[in-house]
Amino acid sequence: MDGVGASQGRDQVDATVFRDTLARVPTPVTVVTSHVDRKPHGTTVSAFSSLSLDPPMILVSLDQRSDLLKIISDTGRFGVNVLAVGQQTLATAFARKGDDKFADVAWYMDHGAPRLAGKGQWLVCRTEQLITAGDHVIIIGLVEHADTHSFEPLLYRQRSYGTVTHMRS
Repeated sequence: MDGVGASQGRDQVDATVFRDTLARVPTPVTVVTSHVDRKPHGTTVSAFSSLSLDPPMILVSLDQRSDLLKIISDTGRFGVNVLAVGQQTLATAFARKGDDKFADVAWYMDHGAPRLAGKGQWLVCRTEQLITAGDHVIIIGLVEHADTHSFEPLLYRQRSYGTVTHMRS
């Protein structure tokens, strides 16, 4: 039986091998944000991807237990700060647990979502769909606003931060 949802009864890869395999795949580092009554909330997310050009859509994935997931579910809106090289401190700060992640961080509201100050790409989305998958929820967002800058993106690979310094054409 091959198909979506057909994994029941199949062998599963060892969790450590799975984590180590995916750790070798570079991913962009983002801080996904939302707010309740202009009180910002956010978390570091590396499960981020473009999804569609027409209409413009992206996806992010959050742990089912995430406080930010509940806020995004309630408000239906979120921002995606794609971090640049040099913003590793922000990535680490927003990866930790707690409510005070914005305490010493420069930010402002931009198109209805908390945006981190500084360089980096910026997307503001309306939640289109929530899909539970394993221990996470995939959030599909319709992009309502985008702001782009030229910069080296911050990547996460083999449990450390870095960037792509040269790409062949």
